Amino acid sequence: MPRLKTEAAKESLLRRVRKQRLKYVTVLPSLITILNGVCGFAAIVFAGKGAKLGIGQFSYFAMSGYMILLAMIADMLDGRVARMSQSTSSFGGQLDSLCDIISFGVAPAFLMLKVLEYKLAEFAGLNPAIETFLQRFIWLAAAGYISCAAIRLARFNVENEEDESAHMSFVGLPTPAAAGVIVSLVILHQETLPSLNVIIYALPFLALGAAVLMVSRIRYPHILNQYLKGKKPFAHLIRALLFLALCIWSRQAALVLIFCGFAASSFVKWFYYKVIRKRKPILHLPAKWEPEQ
Repeated sequence: MPRLKTEAAKESLLRRVRKQRLKYVTVLPSLITILNGVCGFAAIVFAGKGAKLGIGQFSYFAMSGYMILLAMIADMLDGRVARMSQSTSSFGGQLDSLCDIISFGVAPAFLMLKVLEYKLAEFAGLNPAIETFLQRFIWLAAAGYISCAAIRLARFNVENEEDESAHMSFVGLPTPAAAGVIVSLVILHQETLPSLNVIIYALPFLALGAAVLMVSRIRYPHILNQYLKGKKPFAHLIRALLFLALCIWSRQAALVLIFCGFAASSFVKWFYYKVIRKRKPILHLPAKWEPEQ
């Protein structure tokens, strides 16, 4: 009798597995999502080649950063294409998160690791104990960043809603924005300020800060849906033109301003309302004096 129950349970499980078998996928959004993951893989390959000059005047570190930026463009397009064609699916969401952990989790952490290792190699005469401590701290920062990126993506999959109207803000710093903080500073250092090593030395601290913001409950606005989509006040057009002018004048400075400013903006707002404003004493105004009748 128990054996018959076991066999029945196995058959029931097999039926459920057959029902859940994936039969159809949307081709175009899936291809764009896979392009995201391929760009992340290319960024890892370029970062592994070091600070040598790659194609043209770009170093391999800078090329790695640009591949992550290209992955961001693909990440923006795949969901947009899927919603426009009304072909959003659970498969697309899972595939998107798997590619995101490569492009915005592993790739920026590995890029930061290789850039800092290259810089530490210039200080070969350091005390071995100090050098070991620095290497462990860099690895800890990279591992913490990847872990928080994975947690952020898993939480997003559980809490996400497919309705476009629900995509007006994000809970926690989005992983592409967190990757942009690291990538923009690496590109700025490689192409504009190669002698300003303080940018590179700040990377592990910024990576840990971005990691904490990713798993936080601080709300970040959806830039496209809140500020660019639909009819907006005239001032929005002026701001967009100023950003375009900054991009034309110096794309490296524009990238740093966009990503670092976005990451810091909601945190500063949260810190002001939750910490500073709460500590301010409430002033009790005296009652209005009225003359005696």
